Amino acid sequence: MTLVEAISAIQLPCKKSMELSQKRWDSIAKPLKSLGKLETTVIKIAGMIRSPQVDLKNRCVVIMCADNGVVAQGVTQTDSSVTAIVTENFTKGDTSVCVMAACAGADVIPVDIGVARDIKAEGLINLKIMYGTHDMTFGSAMSRKEAIAAIEAGINLAIRLKESGYHLIATGEMGIGNTTTSSAIASVLLHQEVEEVTGRGAGLDNEGLKRKLAAIRKAIALNAPDPDDAIDVLAKVGGLDIAGIAGLFIGGAVAGLPVVIDGFISAVSALVASRIAPACMAYMLPSHVSAEPAGRMMLDALGLEPLIICDMCLGEGTGAVAVLGILDMAVEVYTRMATFADINVEQYVDFEEQAFEKRPVCLC
Repeated sequence: MTLVEAISAIQLPCKKSMELSQKRWDSIAKPLKSLGKLETTVIKIAGMIRSPQVDLKNRCVVIMCADNGVVAQGVTQTDSSVTAIVTENFTKGDTSVCVMAACAGADVIPVDIGVARDIKAEGLINLKIMYGTHDMTFGSAMSRKEAIAAIEAGINLAIRLKESGYHLIATGEMGIGNTTTSSAIASVLLHQEVEEVTGRGAGLDNEGLKRKLAAIRKAIALNAPDPDDAIDVLAKVGGLDIAGIAGLFIGGAVAGLPVVIDGFISAVSALVASRIAPACMAYMLPSHVSAEPAGRMMLDALGLEPLIICDMCLGEGTGAVAVLGILDMAVEVYTRMATFADINVEQYVDFEEQAFEKRPVCLC
């Protein structure tokens, strides 16, 4: 499916399913709305999947792996060879997200969408667009055609995962230098100064942070990305991992799948996706708020509130996976708990709703 086809294929969530889900919550033998965001999240999921019968048992975390040419500017503590090493480790279960995903009952699906060298490992999906992006301080990180190809790779992967029986996708990434590209995109799309959206990434010292800030400023000045054209911004100062995750959000919306945002980089990808295909925002689920400087800004721009706040900034999909246990508990209460009718107790009355319905309406 092409990007243009995907954009036109996204449907609004099912209002009827959401209403039925709300009625189910209101019938459960507990104070109304007392589980707060857990209730509203399940209702939102019901709309996404077009059914009040919510089931999240089959889920995965997709980790888009890619290298970034800007690493040559000394913007990271390690060199780009680490991207390939960690990508291979995903297939062996030797990373933080692998351990956490095992606890959460989520499959780990690593994807090579732009690692700088070939990797032959069982379980790695090869969707490589190019061998890492170009150094954005000397020109565009990639062409517009390559950026769209990476987005479409994510779109079609999401659709295939739905066809394979998955009920939810969590997003993750791996790519040395990707907080630099994410900060560049955030600066342009949010119209913020580079310093306001840029952090130390994986532990930069003061000199490293200066180089990172200088590289982002230079790349933006040189390439002049158009803030009103998210694909242009992505191509000029972004990364293949960001493009692939943006595709997952769009493809998840096409497939009627909830897609969980991880941290800063994933949220930047979600913002890019929302600017390309605004309707896909209805299929995004927040997890945590990243400890990166622009972590909260990104969620605010998407109109989302985090479910957890743990000061995490690891990436890989760790935050997205961490929230799955909370969603499981919400679904268990939603599906298994007795209703007021079951225990012969009079149902709570929603006085706030009654007050809203009795408010005078302007007919002019």
